[in-house]
Formats: sequence, C-alpha cells, structure tokens
Amino acid sequence: MNKCSPREILLAEMRGGKSLHWDIIIVGGGITGAGALREAVRRGYRALLLEQQDFSWGTSSRSSKMVHGGLRYLAAGDIKLTKHSLQERERLLREAPGLVDRIAFYFALGKGNFPGRFAMSVILTIYDFLARIRDHRYCNNRALAKHFPGVETKNLKGACYYTDAMVDDSRLVLRVLQESMAQGGQALNYCKVSKLLITDDQVSGVAVEDAEQGNSIELNAPVVINATGAWADNLRNQLNPEKRVRPLRGSHLIIPKSFCPVTDVLTSLHPQDKRGIYVYPWEGTTVIGTTDLDHDEDLDIEASISSEETQYLLDGFNALFPQTPLSRAQVISTWAGVRPVIGSEDAKDPSKERRDHATWSDNGLITVSGGKLTTFRLIALDALEAAADKLPAPAAFDADNVFSAPTIDAATLVPDNPAWGQRLLGRYGDSAETILAEASSEERRPIGDTQFCLAECRWAARHEQVQHLDDLLLRRTRLGMCLADGGSEIFAPVREICMTELGWDQQQWQSELSRYQDIWQRFYYFPDHKNNL
Repeated sequence: MNKCSPREILLAEMRGGKSLHWDIIIVGGGITGAGALREAVRRGYRALLLEQQDFSWGTSSRSSKMVHGGLRYLAAGDIKLTKHSLQERERLLREAPGLVDRIAFYFALGKGNFPGRFAMSVILTIYDFLARIRDHRYCNNRALAKHFPGVETKNLKGACYYTDAMVDDSRLVLRVLQESMAQGGQALNYCKVSKLLITDDQVSGVAVEDAEQGNSIELNAPVVINATGAWADNLRNQLNPEKRVRPLRGSHLIIPKSFCPVTDVLTSLHPQDKRGIYVYPWEGTTVIGTTDLDHDEDLDIEASISSEETQYLLDGFNALFPQTPLSRAQVISTWAGVRPVIGSEDAKDPSKERRDHATWSDNGLITVSGGKLTTFRLIALDALEAAADKLPAPAAFDADNVFSAPTIDAATLVPDNPAWGQRLLGRYGDSAETILAEASSEERRPIGDTQFCLAECRWAARHEQVQHLDDLLLRRTRLGMCLADGGSEIFAPVREICMTELGWDQQQWQSELSRYQDIWQRFYYFPDHKNNL
C-alpha cells in the first residue's frame, strides 16, 4: 500500500498520538454515515468517519439502485415519508445529474388486481403533486408491448407511466465522502470500532482496532454517531439492551441486456404473493428484483441470494416474459442486501414494515437507523440535531447543497460524447477532468456493454482508499457484477493498475485475485453453483 496516501498518513498520526481528538466520530461508512459526515463538516465540526469494512460494503452498495418516493408508502398512507422522499429525489436530480438520473416506470395493471387504473391514477396524481411535477399517464397494452417487446399482456389492462430515478448507490456514497473530505472531513475504511469509551457514564470516544500494529487506538469525541445500519443494535447494546432493528434481505439477478433489452423500468405484481417485482436497466445490464425476507444470518458475513429467492425472481420474470424463459444459465451475477428496518410488534410480514428512520440518544451515543437511500440528508440532519446539546455552536454556512457544482460542463469535458461526460461529472465532480486528462486513449474506452472505463479503475486505486480487489471491482466500479465471470476479461489490465498504483507484487495480486473470486462466487453469483457442477 502507498504509505504516503492521506489514509496512511492519518493512521500514522493516530498511532503516534496525534489526531486523537474530534468533535464528532461517525461509525459506519454507508450512505447514512457519509451524509452525517457531510453535514458535520458543513457546520465546521472536526469530524471523522470510521468503517469496519469498505465504504458502502453493506446495504449502501446492495440497494435496488432506486432514488424514489415510494409509491407503496403513499398507498399505505405514509404521506410524510413520501413527500420528504420526493423532495429529496428532486434535489438529487438537480445537484447530481449523471449520478442520479430520472427514469420512466411502467406499473403493469393486472386484471382483477389492486390497484386498478383509477386507484393508480389517484395515487400518481398525489405523487406528482408532492414532487411538484406532472409526468404520469396511462399506457394501453399495445403501447406497452411495443415498449417492452415480449411482455405478456393477456392478463393486463395496460400500465401507468410515471417517473422516479436511478443511481449507482456505492458511487453516491463515495461522492458524498469526497465532498466532505474536500472540506476537511476525514474518513477511513477497514477501521473497526471495537468498543465505546465511557467517562462519567457518558460516551467519550471509541477504541479502534489497529490490525497492522496488533493493538487499539483510542479516539476521543463528545459525540459518537452510530450510523451502522443493520448493525446499529450491536454498538448501541454496549449501552442499551434494546433491540430495534429488523434486518430484511432483498436479492436481485443481473442478466445480459441482450436477453431482455429494456430501457425503462417495468414493474408488476408477482403472481405468487402480489409483491412488486421490477425489471430494469442498470449499467449496461438488465436487473430483476427484489425479494423481502427476514435475514437471520450473521451480519458480518456478506448476504447472498438463496435458491428459493432465485426461483422466485425467475418465476416473476417468466410470468412477464414467457416467450423467452429465463433460467440460472443466463444470469451474469446476483446481489443481496440487508435493509435496516425499524421493527414493529404488529408487522409479521416484512413488506408491511414502515421504511422511516428512527434516532436514539444514549449518554452521548446517537444511533440512527432505518430510512431510505433517498432521504440520507434528512436522516443526517436528525442525527446532528440529537447531538446538538453536546457540541459547540455550529459555524454559519450559506448553501445546503450536498454536491458542489462542477466548474466544467459535460460538452466541454467530452465533446464527442457529452452524455458520458455528464456521467463522469456526476460521479467524480471536477475530478472527472483530471481522470480523463491522465488517461490513455485505451483506458478511456468503455468496457463491454458498460460505460465504465479503466481510467476510473486507475483513479480509484490511486485516490479512493482501495485496499482489496473487491473494493475496486464491486464498489468503486461495478465491473465485477456487470461482466461475465466476475470480470475475468479485464483481470490483466486491472493487475497492471493494481501493481502500479497500489504497489502490489505478483504474490499479492494472486492472493487478492483468489480472495476476490471466492467473494464473487459466494456472494455475487450462486453460492451453491460449485456444488451443482
């Protein structure tokens, strides 16, 4: 590893007795923690974020990639959550085009199913009103079949069209972290908080495992924000035995775009349980999701799709597209994420649980969990408000935008492909210009059917705290999920990048490659695949 990188310099300072005192320490490197760091730094606080694995390793790299208000929350009467989500959706669309992009949804209306056309029209009218836009309409079966070739319409009564948005969730986390660090915040991955420090019955900091030195580093802060999502009870239980988080698993399949070339999102009710199932485009592939099940397994072991979930998703897809039956053989990869839902005593069905967030204060530990990817900024504001009485007065600030506006436009950045230029600006801000300027023409070329390029891999390895190969191929980029066999076709150039930028030798590359292939096989494909060969 590069011992001169900002990450290694900060760790060296801590080991040497420096950088031990902070205003706020945030535990958890997903979107909630990243949002808390962003808002803390904006207010002038000396803030540090610590993540036990890689940034976005948990839920925030394994969502359904949707930035949405949540139609089903509105249908359930949760107008407040829907309104806040839609307002935040529109904010993200304005601030981060190319990272968060509007996309059309077609909700297929099944004969005899609720909601029907009239009910959906009412729901969507309210939905648009809360978002302060108007873009919903009815689509008949003929138009639906033309837009989604091969879709079975004999049991449908058309579809309702509306819009929401899509995102690369992991890149969203990285972009928020980058904004924070550019203004003085600090964030470290692979730094596990082993325990809370307590002084006079108040949380006064954390002890961090130092794997390299074989000891721990004690860091002090009057406020610790527990933003560990599905793991929130684990840290909070050092102070409070209450169990509030109900981990729910959602799994997805990725198939080649050529097998089902959709350009928008098609959603319908699964014939088995009438839950929504989605078929949608993402990063040059087609995705099928999602499930919603209690996850009772060890949270420290990555979630993976089960055989039952696989069959459920295959059945849902084949009910929509019976002319081209899908089997496991066509699947490129899978992913499963664990949602941190606040459990309630009266909701036996996981899908009936509310998706709003909750905040608890325990003697200087502020725990926040639940909520939606879309509302991360609002969750962060609630966490800071809960900590206000233990912090100095915040500094004044003028703007509350999450993302800084790029100083270059997409057409200037990539004149022959401004859409790709906008994508890069959305993901990297002004750094996009440097990424392209430092890249060879070969490394600027798109890889396979994706819009990723090797220049992004090199930038991530050089600047984004990549510690392992899976950081690079599964989170900084999604190449390991979108290319066949975990991206084996690009292993050779990625090896060169890792050796040059990370200082790996051949032995370390082979070790990392073996580690990555095991992770991909167990958690991003079918865990039982080898047993079936």
